[in-house]
Amino acid sequence: MRPLDLGTLLGAAFRVLRRNPRPTFGVALLVQVVVTVVSLIVIGGPTIASLLRLQTAAPEDECAIVAGTVAFGLFSAALAGLLGFVANAWLQGIIVIEVARATLGEKLTLSGLWGHAKGRVGALVGWSLIVGLALGAAVAILVLAVVALVSTLGPLGIGLGVFLGIFGGFGLLVVAVWISTKLSLVPSAIMIERVRIRAAMARSWSLTRGFFWRVFGIQLLVGAILGIAMNVISAPFSIAGAILGALVDPTGAGTQTAVTVVVIVYIVQLVITLVLSAIAAVISTAASSLIYLDLRMRKEGLDLRLTAYVEAQQTGTDLANPYLPDSTAGTPSAPPAA
Repeated sequence: MRPLDLGTLLGAAFRVLRRNPRPTFGVALLVQVVVTVVSLIVIGGPTIASLLRLQTAAPEDECAIVAGTVAFGLFSAALAGLLGFVANAWLQGIIVIEVARATLGEKLTLSGLWGHAKGRVGALVGWSLIVGLALGAAVAILVLAVVALVSTLGPLGIGLGVFLGIFGGFGLLVVAVWISTKLSLVPSAIMIERVRIRAAMARSWSLTRGFFWRVFGIQLLVGAILGIAMNVISAPFSIAGAILGALVDPTGAGTQTAVTVVVIVYIVQLVITLVLSAIAAVISTAASSLIYLDLRMRKEGLDLRLTAYVEAQQTGTDLANPYLPDSTAGTPSAPPAA
């Protein structure tokens, strides 16, 4: 065990899928499928029902139906988004624990990983909600400022609104990237060190101090690799679907055969997207977890404590959790009373 260079870190992130696929890729795929299906049912079902109702509704009832559909759609989207937050936070916690235990040479089942993650997933969900709300609030403030300028200052406000929208949006992006990089290790600290959200934020901020560009560069590289790979794999299917649709229905008449082909192509593309999204979720989370471990090795000598822990386990010695950032971690625990 030693601090990780770039090649080792990237390779280890991709090996997580191959080393223990059931509780990593399998769970990630299950999460993607459940969230997608529930979202389609919760959002698509009422929307289709409302569209069908509009076909037979009286003209004076159409506005009320549309308003109700929009309101219920917003509520359903919020509900689906909340489900996505919870499911992805749970998945993130499982992957973080898998990386931490794999570093010690352990290969756990899903129930074993859940045993280590239990009690901290709620904090991870809370952190995900905080991030989402903070980003949403920042964007909302910028949009409201632009709208206020445009609506109150006339032609001058339009120019100022465009200026604020462009440069304010760019500034918001820069700040968001900086803060998200500095706090990117919060999930790992929550799950591995079992600390509260505030302590995890301070921990991530401290660990990334002096290593901002390394953390940002690795995360950007992983994101670019995954993005390019997903586009390269999915693009041929999208092109083939468009060509097949044109061949089956060259006139665009919307025949039954054409509709069937479109549905089949959509389902195939959806399955591919779900599989690729599951792979990307595992690799990106594993990469962040490995960055966390690497920085602790570089700053705290965690590699020495992990090595001592593994060697002690091989001799049957019971040690405290080596990941806890205190003086007792990695030292022999007290023998049982006689």
